[in-house]
Parts: sequence; C-alpha cells; structure tokens
Amino acid sequence: MPFIGNQPALSYTSFAKQDFTTSATTSYTLDNPVANANELALFINFVRQEPTTAYTASGTSLTLTSATSASDDMYCVFLGKAVQTVNPPSGSVGLSQLSATGTPSSSTFLRGDNTFASAGITMAQMWRINASTTATSTLTDLTANWEIADTSPTGTLGTGLTESSGIFSFPSTGYYWVGCTVGFRNNNGTRNASIQLRATTNNSTYASVAIGECNNSDFGGAENTSMSAFTQYMFDITDTANQKFKLSVAADQNQTVDGSTSSQYTGFQIIRLGDT
Repeated sequence: MPFIGNQPALSYTSFAKQDFTTSATTSYTLDNPVANANELALFINFVRQEPTTAYTASGTSLTLTSATSASDDMYCVFLGKAVQTVNPPSGSVGLSQLSATGTPSSSTFLRGDNTFASAGITMAQMWRINASTTATSTLTDLTANWEIADTSPTGTLGTGLTESSGIFSFPSTGYYWVGCTVGFRNNNGTRNASIQLRATTNNSTYASVAIGECNNSDFGGAENTSMSAFTQYMFDITDTANQKFKLSVAADQNQTVDGSTSSQYTGFQIIRLGDT
C-alpha cells in the first residue's frame, strides 16, 4: 500500500533475543541497555509479562516483581534495540564514509566545518643574502646571492620556498608570516634607509605591502656606522602560481647592504601558520 512520510530505515532489521539462566532471584542483567521496561518483551514459561507490573528495567538491569525458580524458562526480546541499529557500529566508519574535503594525513585533523586542516606549524624557513650589495636612492630589488640559512643549528621545517632572481614562491596555500631584516652600513654623515616587502597577486605587478625604515646620525663624525630596518607581514596565499613576494631596499645616499654566508645580516624568516 502507499506510504506517506519518510521511508523507515529499519524495514529489514531483526529484533535481538536474550535467554536467561534462571534461579531464585528477582535481579538479572541484560545484554543490551534499555531506557525502560517498555523497550523489551519478557516471557516466563512462554507467557508474556506485563511491563512495569511484572518487571522493571533500566540500563542493563532487569528487576522482576516475583522471583523465578531454577526450573523456569525465561527470555526477552529487545524491542528498542532495532532503533539503535541505525547508528554505525564502533570502528565501522572510515575515510571512505566521510564527505570531508582536504587531504587526510598524520599531520591533519577534521575541523568542525567538515574539512581536513593541518595541525600546527608545518613549514618554517630562513633566507639570507650571502654577499653585500649597495642601496641607492632608487628602490632596488635584492635579486642576487640568496641562500637558505644553513648555519648550525638551524634548518627548514617542511617544504620551503623556491626562489628565482629574488622572487619567492610559496610551496602551498595557507597563511604565512614573513619577518624581514636588512642591515645597512655607511661611512659618514646622517643616513636614512628603508626596506620594502613587495608582493604580487598576478605574477607580474608588484606593490609594497610592508615597509621598515631606519635613520642614523653620526653627529659630524667620519667613522663607519651601522643600522638595521625590520618589517613584517602576514600573507593569505590562495594561488601559489600568481601570489609571490620579493625584498627591495633604498637609501638617501649610497649605503652597503650587509650580507654574509654565516650570519643573518639581511634576510627574512617565514612560518606557515595554517590553512587558508
């Protein structure tokens, strides 16, 4: 006949039965927990007993109004257990049953929005220039002598950046923090210098996203003086092919931008904070 409403999920579910070993007692233990006596049909000597009158039940405890004897035959049918069978058994749900997006692995977890996300920091790296260069009044990109910092005990966590002529590409999408430092050195006089972190979203046009400035006054002396500028920025990278960055410097008079292959005079640190 026609059916109105949701199709029952338990059309082919069988009921569970439990046979008891009887004795002169009123207390028995159920194989399956129940909410109350109405969730099971109890039979003693093949006669069905009335719930709450002949017996009560809660959890796995079954209590009879009158004690049985060792010669009695007693069993029950769990009426409520058929409802419980719509829940998957323990350990039966795997990745193939989930609709989550993302990549499951030992370093990801399932978020509340049903996506797999990285657990904790998965990438950290340091870069530097290994030879000094000159900063002029014209904004100049640092295009040469870049290397990954490798002076012990440093190292790279995860998959790091790639670099080509001073342009840095991200290894994957996500949120990244970048902190840049440039060391300047001059011979005399008052000097102003700046560092710019410049980024592109189309792999072509670059614009400044963070600026650091410094000033040094030698009060008329002619000795060498040093100073440094720092800037930082957080990137939300969603397109690794087009979103990149580079480092540029400028000074009001020619100044040396310090570089070294053993110390971090000019360079940056980058940490991937998490998924975008």
